[in-house]
Amino acid sequence: MLEEFGPSLYSTEGPTVSFYGFPYPTRMAVVRLSNGSVWVWSPVALTNELVSAVEAIGQVRHIVSPNKLHHLFLAEWVERWPNALLYAPPGLARRKPELRFHADLHDDPDPVWAADIDQVVFRGSLAMEEVVFFHRASRTAIVCDLIQRLPEEEMSGWKGKLMKLDNLVGEHGSTPREWRASFLRRGPARAARQKVLGWKPSRLLIAHGECARTGATAIIEDALSWI
Repeated sequence: MLEEFGPSLYSTEGPTVSFYGFPYPTRMAVVRLSNGSVWVWSPVALTNELVSAVEAIGQVRHIVSPNKLHHLFLAEWVERWPNALLYAPPGLARRKPELRFHADLHDDPDPVWAADIDQVVFRGSLAMEEVVFFHRASRTAIVCDLIQRLPEEEMSGWKGKLMKLDNLVGEHGSTPREWRASFLRRGPARAARQKVLGWKPSRLLIAHGECARTGATAIIEDALSWI
């Protein structure tokens, strides 16, 4: 159920979900922190097999949502691991008050995972802001909806054509057009992009589409050139 993406970094795919009628493949990430605990990013639906795979890595202590759309399965993960702490991106704690968040995510990583993971918030959008992470040991940028690289062979019909027009298909990918338009203040987003490029990531792990094990810095620079 979990594939090793890099040192102490694992991923698995969840079910394809519908977003306004468009099919989206999903993916989550799991990191074994240097203190032995487990950090979970954008969790997908739980299965018995996934529970066993995660617990083979370590005890889940931290569960993060990268943006306010990725909350569908948070409750079942917290129910399974009630001692885990839940972290909210900008806007999600207000949107889902029934979820008991431990803290909000900011530009500085929580001290518990700061030695292993860096982060930055892409601010300036009226619609949604996203937290992007960097796993130091594997030199992996972990990006949710800001970069989508959907496989061309799976994009058929008029929906596929629209996604291609949005530059969400193919090797480099990009950000959905309507979300790009919502960044009325691009200065903060440019600063965040510069921080991500400054990490010089080798790998790119994303929620929607094809990840990259090499050349991540160039892919990110091109995919976010609209900023």
